[in-house]
Formats: sequence, C-alpha cells, structure tokens
Amino acid sequence: MSKRVIVGMSGGLDSSVAAALLVEQGYEVIGITIKTYRYEDVGGNVGSDTSCCSLDGINDARRVAMALGIPHYVYDFTETFGREIIDYFTAGYLAGDTPNPCVMCNRKIKWAEMLRRADALGADFIATGHYAKLRQDPASGRHILSRGNDREKDQSYALWAVEQSALARTLFPLADLTKPESRAIAHRLNLPVAGKRESYEICFIPDNDYKRFLRDNVEGLEDQVAGGEIVRDGEVIGKHNGYPFYTVGQRRGIGVAAPEPLFVIGVFPQNNQVEVGTADQLMHQGLTADTVNLIKYDSLPQPTRLIAKIRYKDEGAMATGHTTPDGILHLRFDEPRRAITPGQSVVLYEGDDVVGGGIIRAWND
Repeated sequence: MSKRVIVGMSGGLDSSVAAALLVEQGYEVIGITIKTYRYEDVGGNVGSDTSCCSLDGINDARRVAMALGIPHYVYDFTETFGREIIDYFTAGYLAGDTPNPCVMCNRKIKWAEMLRRADALGADFIATGHYAKLRQDPASGRHILSRGNDREKDQSYALWAVEQSALARTLFPLADLTKPESRAIAHRLNLPVAGKRESYEICFIPDNDYKRFLRDNVEGLEDQVAGGEIVRDGEVIGKHNGYPFYTVGQRRGIGVAAPEPLFVIGVFPQNNQVEVGTADQLMHQGLTADTVNLIKYDSLPQPTRLIAKIRYKDEGAMATGHTTPDGILHLRFDEPRRAITPGQSVVLYEGDDVVGGGIIRAWND
C-alpha cells in the first residue's frame, strides 16, 4: 500500500497538526494549499489572519511545511471555487434560502479537487484536519463517517456531502484527539502556528458580513429587491430593504414594531415578500430535503428512526425519515423544531454514525 498522502493545509492549527502526525507515522507527506478566491474581489477584511484561505494562511502553511521538511504546493482554484461555491452561495440567497457554502466546498473543492491532485502526484490518500472518524464496515464495505472524540469540535455535520469514493481515500489524523490535545502537539513540535487563533467566518467573506458581500457582488441588487412587503398573517405591516438580507428565525433588524417579539418565518423571492410571525409560528414538525447523500446505507426506503440535526450547533432530535425514488428525503420529528431553514443542511445520525444528509427545501407540519 502506498504511504504517500497529500494533506490539505489551510495554515491553521488543525491541518498543521494533521500533517505533522502523518510525518511522525511514517507517511510520505505532501502539503497543498488551495487559493479559493481573489482577495481583491471579495472585499471586507482582506487581510484577515483568521480566514482559512487568507494570504496569511497560505504563508503559514508554507512555514509549517518547511518546519516539517515536506514539499508544499499552492493551487489556484479560484475559477472552480467561484463557479461551484460563490455562485452557489449567491444564488441561494437570491432564491430565498440560507445556504451553507462550507458543505459544498468540502464535497466539490476540498475532496474532489484534492483527489485530482492526489492522482497527479501519485498519492493514494488525502488527509485533512477535521475532527471526525472513518471506518469501513466489513459487511457492507461502505466507508462510514462518525463523530470525532472532541464533541465540541466535531465536524461530521459539515462532511455529510462527501461521497463514498472520496471517503475511501481519506484519512482524519485528528479523529481521536481533542482540540487542546492538538494544540499541545503543536507546541511540542514547535509548529509556527501553535498559538494561532481559530477561523470561524466564511473564507470568502473575511469580515463575516454576507449582506455587504451580496451588495458588492450582485450588480444592482439593492435596487432590485428594496421596497418589498413585510407581511404578517396575510396583511402588509411594513417594507423591507431586500429579501436576501433576511433569514428564517431572524429577530433583530426586521424593521417593524409590534407588542410581542416577531421573527422571520418565511422569505419569498417570487413576490419580494418577507413574512414575520411569533415564535410559535417558527415551530414545524416535518421537512423535505434534496441533494441527498447517504453514507452508512446505500438507500433509506423504509421509515427509519434517526437523530437529525438541522444546523451545525443543533444537538439533534429524534425523527423518522426515509427517501423516495425521486431522491427526496422526508423527515418527521417527534416534536416540533424551531426555525427549519431552507438552504441549510439536515444531517442524520445513528448514534455517532452519519447516516447521510441533504439540503432542506421546505418545512411542513
């Protein structure tokens, strides 16, 4: 078996420790860093040193590779990333959704493109600094993704869209570690990023202001969407400043006053409306999802008891779900859930194992 592996190195702590551990384990390690966007195009805090794909990130990855004595390459994926991720993100908001670009980036960029580079470099495996686990089921032969040991940092939720063929060639060196343990390893090895703080924002929005990003990148957006109606129970109660700037569950900044707290309960681009209502109106018991990718099983035709998460920080709740021949996931929770949001991911678990996931299309009762 080949011992050559390429490691996606963002310049952050986790991917740096992943590379270091593989070197210690005797792998022939090649570090690669991907440039995903043109910094002059995205605006905001371009010099952000916390963004996973920032210029500082690229330089930090190079410094770590030098410290480890491994080759390091930077690949320009800006065209592919723009088409597959930034356009997806923008189109999602224009469709009234709240998209999660990191999920699609994992599938279409970090795995698909890294595997192409692995093939070009003669490597059998790719590795990342995600806190997640992988194993192969001896009965089915399927590669099963599950939660990492560090529940606070577990990233299995964001990996549901990675396909079987990609998981089969993936290593997660941090699977059994906690974040403090990873940082301790970085200090032990004197890695240049041992004290680096974490990145939380979307990489191509380094100032974490998606509204500013949309205004800057969709020509004439504000003129197109401003002045639409805010409705409550079918009656117009105000005007909004652009439906893409609202998301289901939002309370602050809606722009209307009422005796009780109001929340965004629906975004409707077809008639340029934002619907608001009370907290009770945010509660729904069912959902449908598309773009489904199953990991633990090859199909889910029968109603199956599962734990389902509807956002990254969600603890998950019991539900019954199945897929239909048209590829749609139908899920019904035991109890109503708050703010089921179109465009976000629903991820299904059995214990710690990821059964699969999909993109929420609609809620239902």
